[in-house]
Amino acid sequence: MGLFRKKLKQEHKIMLQHDRAAGQLQPEMHRATPECPEPQHWAMIDSMTAEVEVLEFIATLVTTIKPRLVVETGSFLGISTEWIARGLERNGFGKVISCEFDPVVYARAQERLEASPLKPWVELRNQSSLEMKVEGTIDLFFSDSDPDIREKEVRRFLPQINPNGIILIHDTSSHHKIVRDSARAMESEGLISVVFLPTPRGLAIAQTRAGRS
Repeated sequence: MGLFRKKLKQEHKIMLQHDRAAGQLQPEMHRATPECPEPQHWAMIDSMTAEVEVLEFIATLVTTIKPRLVVETGSFLGISTEWIARGLERNGFGKVISCEFDPVVYARAQERLEASPLKPWVELRNQSSLEMKVEGTIDLFFSDSDPDIREKEVRRFLPQINPNGIILIHDTSSHHKIVRDSARAMESEGLISVVFLPTPRGLAIAQTRAGRS
């Protein structure tokens, strides 16, 4: 019977791994890269949620730039969404709109966030980032969905992003060539300015060039 068992999607496999870990932090298991040769010095909750240090950085960024509107793509289990909301709670204002396309994963994220005291700061949507409509100016945009569509979603929301705001793109290590190259392509076109942080999975910090004073 095992031969005919339906193959689990990668996201669903990692959900099971996440459950087995029961919240225990683990050393980051991403492979070493030239820019980050010792990834084991970082910590992870699971292999899909951003590294713990990256989550801490994003929460601090929220309290530093005081965004009124944050948009996150690729909620997964809602852990990064909670870290963003933690920063918003400390600020005392703002909202994070986060989308997750996979209905099974979305249901898990929704369950988590419904039970969270940070729920008032979060709007979770079961939508694709390429179809989701957001009203208003985006002060912080965190791109963490499927690697194949990261460039498309950044380009789609770029006109709405505050010129003085911040764009974060996860998984931009030299190992994740498709995401790194897409960030470089947008920079080459003059759309954004990019700095690549040497974290295990890579984090790009960018800002739109248009309209900046």
